[in-house]
Amino acid sequence: MTPFKLTDELIAQIHQLIEEKKNVDLRLMMKEFHYADIAEIADELTVDEATYLIKLLDSEKTSDILAEMDEDIREAVLNNLSAKEIAGELEELDTDDAADIVSELPKEIVQEVISEIEDREHAKDIVDLLRYDEDSAGGLMAKELVRVNENWNVLTCVKEMRAQAENVTRVHSIYVVDNDDKLKGRLSLKDLLTTSTKTHIKDVYIPKVDYVNVNDKSEEVAKIMSKYDLEAIPVVDEIGRLVGRITIDDIVDVIKEEADKDYQLAAGISQDVEADDSIWELTRARLPWLILGLFGGLGAAAIMGGFEEMIAKHAILFFFTPLIAAMAGNVGVQSSAIIVQGLAHDDLKGSISNRLVKEMLLSLLNGLILAILLLFFTWIWKGDFATALAISISLVAVILVAGIIGTFIPLFLNQRGIDPAIATGPFITTSNDIFGILIYFWIARIILGI
Repeated sequence: MTPFKLTDELIAQIHQLIEEKKNVDLRLMMKEFHYADIAEIADELTVDEATYLIKLLDSEKTSDILAEMDEDIREAVLNNLSAKEIAGELEELDTDDAADIVSELPKEIVQEVISEIEDREHAKDIVDLLRYDEDSAGGLMAKELVRVNENWNVLTCVKEMRAQAENVTRVHSIYVVDNDDKLKGRLSLKDLLTTSTKTHIKDVYIPKVDYVNVNDKSEEVAKIMSKYDLEAIPVVDEIGRLVGRITIDDIVDVIKEEADKDYQLAAGISQDVEADDSIWELTRARLPWLILGLFGGLGAAAIMGGFEEMIAKHAILFFFTPLIAAMAGNVGVQSSAIIVQGLAHDDLKGSISNRLVKEMLLSLLNGLILAILLLFFTWIWKGDFATALAISISLVAVILVAGIIGTFIPLFLNQRGIDPAIATGPFITTSNDIFGILIYFWIARIILGI
C-alpha cells in the first residue's frame, strides 16, 4: 500500500470537482482513500467545501471522517448540518467517539440531536458517557463490548456473543460478569472453543483481569495499559459493575495530548494551543512565562549591580556571566527533564534524598570536568590564575546547585499534585540564572578578596 501524501495538486483537483459539482468523480476518488486521509483533506478545504464532501459521502464513512477531523473544522462543519444529519453520523460511530462529538455541540441543540437518534439504546449510552469528566476513564470508554454471564453454558455463550459482536467494531476481549453485572474475569477464546458446549462459563473463565474505575484519571489508565501491553481494558463503576471498555487507540490519543501539553509547558506555554490559533490565544499562552523571564532578568541585573565595584576592577568577570547563566540553565533543564520523564513513565525508584545525592554526584563530576577545561582556557587567555580559578570554582558550584534545583523542583511539584513538566521550562531556567549569577559573583568576591 502506497502511503497517502497530501499535495497541492490533489487539493486543487478536489476544489475543481466540488466547484463543478462532479459528484460521481468525487465519490470515486474518495472511495480510494482511507477515512483518516479524507479527514486530512477536509482540514485543508473551506468549511463549505468540507460540508459538501460530508453530505456527499455515505454516513458509514463520513462518521469516521468527522471523528478524525480537526476539532475547529469539525465544529464549523457540524454547524452547517441539521440535527437529523448529525444524528445520522452519530449512529454510525462507537459511543465514545459519538459522545466526544456531542460534547462539542452547542448546548441548545444537543437535546434535539439526541432525540433524532433512532437507536434509543445507542442514544442512552451516549448520554450516559456525557456525565463523566473527559479526562477520566469514564470519559474515554466506549459502551460497545462483549460480555457473558458466568452462569451461561458455552453454547448459550456463543449465541449471545454472536448477537453482541454485531455492534462491536473489534472484539479485543470477552468479559465475564455475574447476575448483577459485576466484573468477574475474562474468557479465553481458546478455552471457549475447546470446552464442551454444556460446560458453564464459571468453570472455565480466568478470574484475573486488569481493570480501571470510571473515575480514574486518563493518565493512570495510560500507565496501566502501557505497563501491561493491553489492547483494551474494562471499566467498572463504583460498585464493580462492568460499564465499558477503553481501547488502545483512545490511549494513544491521551499519550499524544499529554506529550504535547508537557512539551508546551517545557517551552513556557501555559495552555494548550496550536499554530493555527489566533494571535490573542497564542499571546495569552506565552506571555505569563515571558513576564517571569523578564522579572528573572531584572533580578539578575540587580544582583550584578550589587557587584559593580568588583566588575569594574575585574572586567573579565562580566564577560563570563553569560556562560555561567547558560550552564546553570542547561544543567537545570537536563536534570529536570530526566526527572519529569521518569515521573511520566512511573519508573523513578528510591527516596527523594537518594535521588538528590545521585544528582549532586553527577553534577559534581560534570562540573569538575568542565571547570578544569575552563581553568586552562582562561588562564592561558588572560594569564591570571586567581581569576581563572575563581571563575572555574564558581562554575562547579553553579552546576551543583542547578542540578539540585532541577531535581528537587519537579519532585516537589509532583508531590503537590502539580504537573512537573512545568519545571523544565522558563521556571527552572530563570531560577537557575538568578542563583547562578549570585553564586558566581559571591565566590569570585571571596577568592579575589574584593
